[in-house]
Amino acid sequence: MSEQPSPGARRVQEVLESLGVSSRVTEMTQTTRSAQDAAQAVGCEVGQIAKSLVFKGASSHKGILVVASGANRVNEKELSKLLGEPVLKADADFVRRSTGFAIGGVPPVGHPQPLTVFIDEDLFQYADIWAAAGTPQAVFKLTAQELLRITEGKVICVK
Repeated sequence: MSEQPSPGARRVQEVLESLGVSSRVTEMTQTTRSAQDAAQAVGCEVGQIAKSLVFKGASSHKGILVVASGANRVNEKELSKLLGEPVLKADADFVRRSTGFAIGGVPPVGHPQPLTVFIDEDLFQYADIWAAAGTPQAVFKLTAQELLRITEGKVICVK
């Protein structure tokens, strides 16, 4: 773990504190960019990783954040049905503009503009989950219930 937090990790920590989450952002020496990498770094199951996936509404051009279990793939057809419009995988520029963070470090909170948020129901089977915290090496631990509260997301089946 690094001694001095990066600006992105520090920003996420400040947002967490403002939302009343007592979790501490941890910056690892190894990457946590993928769900597998993050699970290895923190010593948990891949399913406990809350990966932030950004999509774009094809007609509305609005950002959509799906916080999915690291063990799951998002069914884009079902997500499109739920939203009433096709969804596209967001490119790196759209992700950064919509969230303020680069792919691989997108946290579930702290974005410059509101996003429609969906949370994978499978995350609720774990006592603790881990989410990205602003950089490809930073994570924080919380409960799925805390995630739901701080994102004001809607719980769905992502598969």
